[in-house]
Amino acid sequence: MASPVSPDTLLRGVAANRAAPSDVLLRLLAPEAKPARVDLCEKRPLPDDVVEAALTHPEPGVRRAVARNRYVAPEQRGRLADDPSERVRSGLASGPRPRLHPVTPLPDEALVTLLTAEDVPGRGGLLTADEIREELAGSGQIPQSFHLRALKHPDPRIRAYAANSCWQLTSEQRDRLLADPDPTVRQAARSASRYLDPAAMEAELPERDCHWRSVLLCNFAISDAVAEACLATGRNPWALAGNRHTPAHAVARLAADPDPEVRERAAARADLDAELLAELTADPDPSVRARALAHPLPRTWTQASVISHVVDEDPTKLGPISSWSAAEPDWYLAGAVSGLPSLRRAAATWPELPEHLVARLADDPDDGVRYLLAYHHPLAPPETVLAAFLASPEQRAYLRTLPTLPRTGLQHLLSHEDPEVRALAAADPTLDHPPVDLLADPDERVRRAAATNSLLPADVLDALLADPALAEAAAANPALTAEQLHGLLDLAGLPQPQCQKRGA
Repeated sequence: MASPVSPDTLLRGVAANRAAPSDVLLRLLAPEAKPARVDLCEKRPLPDDVVEAALTHPEPGVRRAVARNRYVAPEQRGRLADDPSERVRSGLASGPRPRLHPVTPLPDEALVTLLTAEDVPGRGGLLTADEIREELAGSGQIPQSFHLRALKHPDPRIRAYAANSCWQLTSEQRDRLLADPDPTVRQAARSASRYLDPAAMEAELPERDCHWRSVLLCNFAISDAVAEACLATGRNPWALAGNRHTPAHAVARLAADPDPEVRERAAARADLDAELLAELTADPDPSVRARALAHPLPRTWTQASVISHVVDEDPTKLGPISSWSAAEPDWYLAGAVSGLPSLRRAAATWPELPEHLVARLADDPDDGVRYLLAYHHPLAPPETVLAAFLASPEQRAYLRTLPTLPRTGLQHLLSHEDPEVRALAAADPTLDHPPVDLLADPDERVRRAAATNSLLPADVLDALLADPALAEAAAANPALTAEQLHGLLDLAGLPQPQCQKRGA
């Protein structure tokens, strides 16, 4: 009699089984196992031999999936930077899935390959090299340190890439690019530098409201005429208030804008003088006062950017940030022992904070400090990570990817009101009793998690494997032996490799 469970269900379940040995997982690289491809290659950690097999697999779909696997080392994924398939290169360039931060950067060699790729004449594709570069630029996989190394790279195409962002560089770095021996680099530097020229930016600025107008007003040089026109008409004050190039006289007026959100943005600036900051610390709006007091002078723009991310009043709304400034370690170190919660929060985002300061911040009275530490630091105590998981539902997808999130000792959470928390506890293999009762939980996530618990009796697990609703989760149960997993693949109709002899 045919199984009531679909073959695809069994394939996906076995692909997700974290205890499955390599010989089982390698079977799932067969073309017939395509429905399990994403579960196997993209969503889970993999043994080294399976990673190697996926990276060199003849099917582009397999290589694309492993290129997007956040658990596979960037050095390994980076090998696909010159893959013959543009879809594979695009998968690598767009970054790991799901899109969670922080993202580990790709190695320089892979970045250079993607940034210098050219379209092959006569070989049509769905994506051009330029489109793939755009995906890379927005993926978070290019560290700021690469931009600095790119300034002196021997390949002029990489120096031209650095020049395209020269509005973010120092005047000395820009001058070097403007005098580069390669004309392409000089042209790129001139093109990017025009936005540091208030007159050139003014000529470029669209009159109508659009995304490009906002980009220019938020980031590029502001002439007195542009600032005056915006202030006179009440247009774009929020953009001007955060632009580091906004003239000082305009900043003073923005600090008195009727909109408290504009004043709060002005209070975050790194170039405020003591007098203007003092005025903002006495602002009638509490959010403006809090932002002004959160960051004492002197400030750098990099510091101001970090502070702006971490000062959210509701700690449960904080999340991981995509990058850090490795250039200011002393600021992070000082922040860890500061009396200001905002500076301690900033310090908690630095993943290189020394262990003794990690221990200090893990005991911090400010919830936001502890949660940010859980998101960012590999030495954050497991109990700190679990507390962040309980308090911050929006960050659970990311926290579940961390090895520091406890998967055991969760007996006390089995009756938690939040089903996501019950689901985490339901999979705990150290529970006092098998979570059989949770197989009837009203929430599907809890039922599926309970079905993966290795404590379940064999007869219960056998019954689950025949249940269309829970068979996929049951096939991921780590209590299943390699022989049983191969049997499930046989049941799903997956061909047995000729060279594979089970039980030998």
